[in-house]
Amino acid sequence: FIMSESWKKVKADEVRAGDAVRTQAGDVVTVSRIESSFLGMPNMLAFIEDTPERWFKQPMMADAEVEVRS
Repeated sequence: FIMSESWKKVKADEVRAGDAVRTQAGDVVTVSRIESSFLGMPNMLAFIEDTPERWFKQPMMADAEVEVRS
């Protein structure tokens, strides 16, 4: 049988590399690394997925609520 996916809400600054994050647009990003102080702003960060299939960067506020696959 297939287990259903479970998502939990956390603040963006609690996400760690390796986490799968669902963006507000519904995209699922597997976080390879996190850029802090995005654009020189200490309250911004950016999740970066860097895989052979895709390179994707999602900037957001550090205190924004995001969903992480648990």
